[in-house]
Amino acid sequence: WQDYLKSVVPSQLVSERGSNLVIINPGSANVRIGLAKQDTPFNVPHCIARHTTKTGKSNQMISTQVTTTSQQQVDRERAFNTTASLLKIPYLDESSSFGSRKTVARIDGYHQPSTNTKKDTAFPWTNVFEDENEARAAPDVTDSGESKRKYRNMIFGEEAMRISPKEPYTIHRPIRRGHFNVSPQYSAQQVCEDLVAIWDWVLLDKLEIAHSERNKYSAVLVVPGTFDSREIKELLTIVLRDLCFSSAVVHQEGLSTIFGNGLSTACIVNMGAQTSTVVCIEDGVSLPNTEKILPFGGDDICRCLLWIQRHYQNWPQLRTDVLAKPIDMLMLNRLKESYCEIREGEVETAATVYSYEDGMPAVAHKTNLTSLNVPPMGLFYPNLLVPELFPQPPRTWFQDHENMLEETWNMDFGGGGGNMGLPVWDSFAVSPLNPKKEEKIGLAEAITSSILSAGRIDLQRKLFSSIQLVGGVGLTKGLVSAVEERVLHAIPPTEAIDTVEVLPSRMDPTFVSWKGGAILGILDFGREAWIHRNEWMENGIRVGSAKKYRDSYYIQAQAFCFINS
Repeated sequence: WQDYLKSVVPSQLVSERGSNLVIINPGSANVRIGLAKQDTPFNVPHCIARHTTKTGKSNQMISTQVTTTSQQQVDRERAFNTTASLLKIPYLDESSSFGSRKTVARIDGYHQPSTNTKKDTAFPWTNVFEDENEARAAPDVTDSGESKRKYRNMIFGEEAMRISPKEPYTIHRPIRRGHFNVSPQYSAQQVCEDLVAIWDWVLLDKLEIAHSERNKYSAVLVVPGTFDSREIKELLTIVLRDLCFSSAVVHQEGLSTIFGNGLSTACIVNMGAQTSTVVCIEDGVSLPNTEKILPFGGDDICRCLLWIQRHYQNWPQLRTDVLAKPIDMLMLNRLKESYCEIREGEVETAATVYSYEDGMPAVAHKTNLTSLNVPPMGLFYPNLLVPELFPQPPRTWFQDHENMLEETWNMDFGGGGGNMGLPVWDSFAVSPLNPKKEEKIGLAEAITSSILSAGRIDLQRKLFSSIQLVGGVGLTKGLVSAVEERVLHAIPPTEAIDTVEVLPSRMDPTFVSWKGGAILGILDFGREAWIHRNEWMENGIRVGSAKKYRDSYYIQAQAFCFINS
């Protein structure tokens, strides 16, 4: 195989082995699914809207609420002023020359032709009715006997987020803050059923893989570092039993990122929509004691942006509610991606925002947005980002003694330090009965603490010079230099380290982990770590079995040969 890998043309290898391999990378806000031979996956919002016959307002996110205490508000204002001092902009109780104008104007003539770019266009409401031909076949009849159009039973992805609150639908997000969104109102069974429905829709509608053809395909699950063993097992059951793939394997997101960018050693900083993770990889092996989980991400930056504009009275008098109306989150996310950046001085712009009211056509409002460099600084000062609260999963949900990826850290690789040879749970600060621990520290402190936990000074220096930013937030303009500067300042003066470097990504940071999963799947010729559908259905994974899920060192050696050839 080594000779073959050295001689084969990469495009030929991808075409031959990637045509029947589906890579699935689930996240809290989005799921990335695609064939390994694709350059980029389909990236769709990880949500589903189900039609309900219950009366009353139902278009609300399951198990979610936002409560800001007075202490949180004080901490937030203090964090803003600290950030303002660094960025050389006015404090929160001061007026900026731009923001003080507070110009907000409704734009009439909404349907008139416009020269606005895409970032200034409105999101349309979703048509919740079935196609007219389908509706004729199964008409819905009212009490008065009049025929009316039939509601779609389920709506997925961005379409689900664009449903009007007045429509009889309940929107579910099966994953929230890096875990299954299990709560007293949202059972584990319903979470799994929603995941099956969303993924099955992507496979049918986007990849056009029929149920009858699934047994010809295998799946690679690229799982976030936040997931626990039971959650990984449930995903495997979904892939093998419910979606009917012939076989599957699990890889960690951090490890996949390494191969997505062709590296062997790096500090991986994955900044998603709702969680951020930091983990160090040495020679293709995760170092579990370096893992950090931070409970904030891009969605929190969006809500911080809204809070700042409302404070300065730059936001129109709109009923903007990112939880009750997900379409508002789509709008805020677009504003964040278009205008937020990190640099000194006042960052401000004139922009168009929209009011979305109960199915009425969107109304445009021209306004001035200011302090646009503050929200992304919440990554370093998390008190700026007040997260929404939701019920924690029942304690029994995490009671699973078997570690799905244990062999990665139990194998003897012949020296090198780190935590090699220790069971994975001996390296974590929590027992397998508890969810993985989240830390409310800033990104710079998390990166510094993670790397300094790696042990050897030579490895630490290499990691500080090999930081990799991935995830959607990684696209933020000015973030690279901000990370380098703040991490350098966070290193204790007693440490003999004077260089910090963020390496450029070879592709869109949003898809690096997915691409790494594709590479690992294509190059796994032996497939020793894969489980076949019949084996899983009959036996699951037995403790002590050689067929336990692991990140194969042999696979990693193949990947390095392929990347370096």
